[in-house]
Amino acid sequence: MPVSSVLASPAAQMIQTYLNNPRLSNIKNLVFIVFIYKLLSFLNTTFYVHGPTRTYREVKTYLSVLAFKYIKMLPSVKEKLDRELGKAAKDIEDKVAPQDDNFPRYTTLPEHGFSEEQMTKELERYSDLPHTRWEEGRVSGAVYHHNKVLSDLSALAYRKFSSANPLHPEVFPGTRKMEAEVCAMVLEMFHAGPKAGAVMTSGGTESILMSCKTHRDWGKEVKGITKPEIVAPVTIHAAFDKAASYFGMKLIHVPIDPVTMQADLKAVKRAINKNTVMLAGSAVNYPHGVMDDIVELGKLAKKHNIGLHVDCCLGSFMVAFAEKAGYKLSPFDFRVPGVTAISCDTHKYGFAPKGSSIIMYHTKELRRYQYFSMATWPGGIYASPSVAGSRPGALIAGCWATLMHIGQEGYIKEAKHIIGAAKKVRKAIEAIPTLYVYGEPKTSVVAFNSTKFNIYDVSDEMSKRGWHLSTLQNPPGVHFTSTIPSADASDEFIADLQAVMKDFEAGKITETGSTAGVYGMAATVPPSVVAEVAFSFVDALYKP
Repeated sequence: MPVSSVLASPAAQMIQTYLNNPRLSNIKNLVFIVFIYKLLSFLNTTFYVHGPTRTYREVKTYLSVLAFKYIKMLPSVKEKLDRELGKAAKDIEDKVAPQDDNFPRYTTLPEHGFSEEQMTKELERYSDLPHTRWEEGRVSGAVYHHNKVLSDLSALAYRKFSSANPLHPEVFPGTRKMEAEVCAMVLEMFHAGPKAGAVMTSGGTESILMSCKTHRDWGKEVKGITKPEIVAPVTIHAAFDKAASYFGMKLIHVPIDPVTMQADLKAVKRAINKNTVMLAGSAVNYPHGVMDDIVELGKLAKKHNIGLHVDCCLGSFMVAFAEKAGYKLSPFDFRVPGVTAISCDTHKYGFAPKGSSIIMYHTKELRRYQYFSMATWPGGIYASPSVAGSRPGALIAGCWATLMHIGQEGYIKEAKHIIGAAKKVRKAIEAIPTLYVYGEPKTSVVAFNSTKFNIYDVSDEMSKRGWHLSTLQNPPGVHFTSTIPSADASDEFIADLQAVMKDFEAGKITETGSTAGVYGMAATVPPSVVAEVAFSFVDALYKP
């Protein structure tokens, strides 16, 4: 049938008449107006919160990402991109999971189980794989003590409680009691009142996830908020981004002051709206070791009747004992009006075995929003305090044993040692003319950049001398984290950094290292491509 005949058919004429109906035209106009209104509202909010410069950058980035989304669909572009990503993935795999023909690979269960003697040899072989010399304090963060007594104590706790599971408190009452006592100790350290409550988690990320979930559910029940938002500085830990992704929340990142590196309070004020359920600040933040102005954030939280989470995962026991160790800090804990939740990693500066953190709430009522229960499950009434059901009671026992063994006197001593070393490193960095420190680091982290040289090249040169520093971006930098091992090695770090900078000044180092190349690439390609490379790294972790 000719096209003209189809267009002239009664059905087509009826559809055309319907489309030309004035009522439908009004609906179409209304939809268009609503779309334009939402678009303008979004742009206005973004402009209002982020300011003109950042808004321009974000819109430019958004348009670039959108354009790249369609460009990469072109067969020639897709083929080239897949080829380059394949090369990158192979390079990452070779570095992360190198294959050694002399080292056995176990991908199926052995037909006959290994003897205790065989297992001891295998464990030693895996332990002796080439690695950064963390035992000598050459790693920034990651390992917080090298005390053999503590390690032996943790091993003892694990042996005695290796079968324990706090999901069954009637079977393992000792584990339940130890967890409750650890929570009470940490609450007291952060000056919580008698109404406060806490829960032990597997680490800082879970503590932050639980806090976000708690404030989301509180906001829905108490304030009727169905599109919950979090307002936090760009320096807040990435676990908040993860929480927003997991729990259907929106995280509004506000800028930081370029000098103090603290959250921009004016931007925080502008970002708060009817959907805000919580603010978040750090004491101290991971990138720069800087403490946000928790007092002012608390005032905003109280004014708008919303939550305020203070992330002390990295600050940990250092911020808790800094004052007693003789170091003055701005108020940051439950003594600050408006603070509703604090996360603290006991496996960092509490020196407990890896896999323990505490999430604290200013009231037990708020803590209940973290819980999960299922009353009608055929397996019985089910309830749990956090993400996990079964949990390793051995880690709880190890954490309890560590805290009890070190005690207040021990933590004050280590705070003096660790913070003192960080201040010494800061002073040495500031004495080098071409280096400068970001903000006012308060406890254990010192972040720095160079006015003359590529800081990533500096980091690579320090790597050649056996140091593993943490790499930063937006803005570029690296940071030194003072722990017991790295504090012990702080004089060596200073000497090596001074020698490296002298080599740069003398022109002995000219080539660009691999780190500069990676972060240079990351700054010029769409985030989706960077994510693909990052996921290749995660994939490589699971290659036997």
